[in-house]
Amino acid sequence: MTKASALALLIGVIAGIASYVIGMPLPWMLGPMIGVTAAAMLRLPVKSPDKLRPVVIPVIGVMLGSGITPDILGEISGWLVTLALLPLFLCCAAGVSFTVYRRIGRYDPVTAFYAAMPGGLNEMLLLGEAAGGDSRRIALAHAARVLLVILCVALFFGLFLGVRAGPGNSGNWTALGDITALDYAILGLCALFGIPFGKLLRLPAGPVFGPMILSGAAHVIGWVEVPPPTLLIIAAQIVIGTVIGGRFVGATMKEVGTDLALALGATLGMIVVAIGFAEIITQLAGMPLSQAFLAFSPGGLTEMSLLTLAMGQDVAFVSVTHIVRITVVIAVAPILFTLFQRRFLRNE
Repeated sequence: MTKASALALLIGVIAGIASYVIGMPLPWMLGPMIGVTAAAMLRLPVKSPDKLRPVVIPVIGVMLGSGITPDILGEISGWLVTLALLPLFLCCAAGVSFTVYRRIGRYDPVTAFYAAMPGGLNEMLLLGEAAGGDSRRIALAHAARVLLVILCVALFFGLFLGVRAGPGNSGNWTALGDITALDYAILGLCALFGIPFGKLLRLPAGPVFGPMILSGAAHVIGWVEVPPPTLLIIAAQIVIGTVIGGRFVGATMKEVGTDLALALGATLGMIVVAIGFAEIITQLAGMPLSQAFLAFSPGGLTEMSLLTLAMGQDVAFVSVTHIVRITVVIAVAPILFTLFQRRFLRNE
């Protein structure tokens, strides 16, 4: 690990502890995210610890799987309404976001299109570059979207609904000694074999979804009844928050200021659309508004799943919805872009 990555992690740890002390929602991820973003803007010699992300992602997957129960699986039939409305939601959310980037931000049409798509950062960056878009602006747009969605959703739950997320806040602490050797072995195997299993499924976020499926199956069957130790979960969240903040390294204050302002407008627009669709789901399927809202919130899959677990909502439902969202966007975006080129660009 380089000195710059070590410094970023140190800042992440300090920011996480400070956030926990003041009672911030989801402190171990929000704190590092905000702290490292600030460090990047102040031009401190920090660098995203990207090599640690593949190490901690399976831990998060195993943790998310521990929240899957037989009762939750019995509610799968109630997910159909949400999944049926998801494509319409994506069209509406992307349309609002595109309008902000194109009409207000004056991005070129290609950059605005791929900056607006609520898909995975890496996938949209690759597709946007191939189509001739501005890769830096696309990357900053998606990094800012993830950051702002997490902030808005977590702060809303914490400040307005009174939910305090984070290990240790609600007595759910799992100590290193609370887990038997057999539990460690089963959870470790779920993480180890979940990675190739997730890749075999060929779904987005396979390294988190694979361990989540295996961990969920192990918990449902009853082979293990505990989540990973809380200290490991905290460490994983600190790394994820630090990586998100590190995405802004190298960007100028002017770039970030402009892109954050545009991303804030686009994100708030998508969140308003998400609230509207969540209300429809609540009325049609009788689902809690908070749970439906988390399912439609356009953040990253790993981050939204962490938020869901922290807020005590249905992890399986929200995670599957986000998996479908990202899959649909990746599959449909190139097709929509072709139609977009034929109709929109011709009238520009």
